[in-house]
Amino acid sequence: MSRKFITRRTFIKTTGVAGTLAATGGLAMPAIAAAKTIKIGFVSPETGPLAIFAEPDRFTIEQFSKGLADGLMINGTKHPVEIIVKDSQSSSNRASSVAQDLIFSDQVDILCAASTPDTTNPVADQAELNGVPCVTNDTPWQPHFFGRQGDPKVGFQYTYHFFWGLEDVISTFINMWDAVPTNKVVGALWPNDPDGNGWSDKTVGFPPVMEKRGYSLVDPGRFQSGSDDFSAQISAFKNAGVEIVTGVVVPPDFTTFWTQAAQQGFAPKVVNVAKATEFPQAVAGLGQRADGLSVEVWWSPYHPFSSGFTGQSSAELAKAYEQATGNPWTMPLGFKHALFEVVVDSLKRTEDISDPDSIARAIAATNYNSIVGPIDFSKGPVPNVAKTPLVGGQWHMDGDKPVLEIVENKDHPEIPLTGTMKPIG
Repeated sequence: MSRKFITRRTFIKTTGVAGTLAATGGLAMPAIAAAKTIKIGFVSPETGPLAIFAEPDRFTIEQFSKGLADGLMINGTKHPVEIIVKDSQSSSNRASSVAQDLIFSDQVDILCAASTPDTTNPVADQAELNGVPCVTNDTPWQPHFFGRQGDPKVGFQYTYHFFWGLEDVISTFINMWDAVPTNKVVGALWPNDPDGNGWSDKTVGFPPVMEKRGYSLVDPGRFQSGSDDFSAQISAFKNAGVEIVTGVVVPPDFTTFWTQAAQQGFAPKVVNVAKATEFPQAVAGLGQRADGLSVEVWWSPYHPFSSGFTGQSSAELAKAYEQATGNPWTMPLGFKHALFEVVVDSLKRTEDISDPDSIARAIAATNYNSIVGPIDFSKGPVPNVAKTPLVGGQWHMDGDKPVLEIVENKDHPEIPLTGTMKPIG
């Protein structure tokens, strides 16, 4: 038995939560015992600067709660399912704290989380520490795996993650840069956070690949999220003749940067900044200044994948979301749906639903066709990680409505192009 599992089990015994089992001497009584309620814990940044990532969460949870209303069949027994949601408030410390609550107070059988390393890493760390199976996504795999001091030779015991990696976004971004005539001088907006530090890494981040593909880097250094003055960065970019801006920035920071860039006469030909320009809501707030911004696309209505849970195509899921909420589809919608797809599929295949190690083994054996594509943890690139496809997109304004077109698909031609990459302006 692992030390991690003992930690949780010891807590349960000492707090009396397992009193019923102790009183019966640990004997199973299948003739009178009701089917165990399966508890799924979900940590989400419902409030705070990352809340835009969580916009599809309520829709997704309602969809899965409805689909599981009659229970989940596991080894011939139908189990009630409860989904328990905790708000991380966009704080890593809070994410860790509510994950502990889910583990020790709510006694969840499985944890899940998404929405950047600020959420996924602390939740997965608590799950691993306490022997609770966990599935996460919506964080590039390197900031998630290596940000948690993962060892590729060993991996983790309980925590599994699926998303694209830095190598994918680097390839996608540079392919988009190649499509526009520029001087190949790139200015970087990389904050002092897990994403910014991962993307700027001189070994596995953007710098070595940029150099290899003939691009020069202007890096003013890490900045703190929540900055209200990007004059230093803009000045450095203007002085170096930057024609391409890239980065991984939360929407409020990019709005500040892009507004100040206009005020200070800085007009690059290409701007692709992850996080900030992934969301139609944030892009719409920029008005005509959004036209021509480009970004990586993790999921869209154009993706040729369907849900194994509802049977919906990507286009049908997007349409259902828009009709139900009145909001435009958003990339996290597909990944939140896929997150619960993988959780449910793993639970269905679990041999002993009362054993965390059995649930973890079921997750590890996942080979599943989801709304975001195939999920197969056996393929790597490191233990406990599965990769999903990534393409490039560009925003165009249709009046006051931002429309995202797929303009780059060299690494994944199965996802069709819907437009052509063009310079800003």
